[in-house]
Amino acid sequence: MNNLFTIGVEEEYMICNKNTYDLINKADNIMNKLSKNELDTFSYELLLSEIESNTSICKTVDQAIKELISNRNRLKDIGEKNNFRIGISGTHPTALPEDQSFVNNDSYNWVTKELKEYSRQNITFSTHVHIGLDSNDTIIQVLNVANGWIAPMIALCANSPFFGGKLTGMQSSRTFQFGLFPRTNILHKIKNYDEYSIIVKKLKECKSINKNSHLWWKIRPHIGYSTIEFRVCDIQRSLRNTEMIIAITQSLVHKIYHDIKNNKINPDYNMEFLNDSVWKASSLGIKSKLICPRNEKLITMKDMIYSMLDFIYPSLVYFVTENIIETVENILKNHTEAEEQIEIYHKLGFDGL
Repeated sequence: MNNLFTIGVEEEYMICNKNTYDLINKADNIMNKLSKNELDTFSYELLLSEIESNTSICKTVDQAIKELISNRNRLKDIGEKNNFRIGISGTHPTALPEDQSFVNNDSYNWVTKELKEYSRQNITFSTHVHIGLDSNDTIIQVLNVANGWIAPMIALCANSPFFGGKLTGMQSSRTFQFGLFPRTNILHKIKNYDEYSIIVKKLKECKSINKNSHLWWKIRPHIGYSTIEFRVCDIQRSLRNTEMIIAITQSLVHKIYHDIKNNKINPDYNMEFLNDSVWKASSLGIKSKLICPRNEKLITMKDMIYSMLDFIYPSLVYFVTENIIETVENILKNHTEAEEQIEIYHKLGFDGL
């Protein structure tokens, strides 16, 4: 099967008490209710109060969305029969780290042993998008360029203004909380797959990682799947917003891939400006200003988002997903899901949330 530009999507959900909406440890319960053919569709995350859904390898954005709807509904059905509900937000508004319990398996036991109490800070929920590519070197080349578009994606999808019962003042506190983990940074520009392999080998030799999945970069190679994985977006309640995330990601990869094939010069980003743009997107969201990593000029985040749309527009047309431009414009005109949460909180408090 041709893997080029195919899509795989992972969504991370909260497992909540159906009356109080506090997090509850029901991941084992969910996994035990699944049939054998569903075990590839749902999986554990670090905490017992979290569950992940996974699509199959999808050819189109529409197919991916249909599978996500099916996955959400399946968990809803299990919850109705087992006294819980699924919650969707980049962070739980009131859950406390000290109340969290860990999944017990070899992979997550290694994480909790390494990160100790900081593991409990990772009460975070994201949407990860994999896009298929045709070689390991191409994955690295596309990743190098895609790093320049992380900030507008974070800003558009900010959906975690609360953490630990506090209004944090941030639009995406998930970005900060997960950033407590090592190797969650932006991977600096590397030449090719050979250089990536050396990095991985040395990190394993010094026991910084036990396996490749312990590399949690904001965009990372997933060599086993022959994909590039975008890990920057807070999960969205709105399926229209989720569609937007998937379509933007697919089109970014498509546009960058063809630029590389046409020998367009890859930018050498200033890492200080890249990191600053992530800070701006996470803290102030769509209302921020930043240094554009591509030309190092001052730009508003909204203009950066429009610049991203201009960049990928031919690819959106190619995949017949240009309808997501309307979703982007609606967010920029009205509010992100983070801003919606804040509005509800000011009217109705945590009970309203």
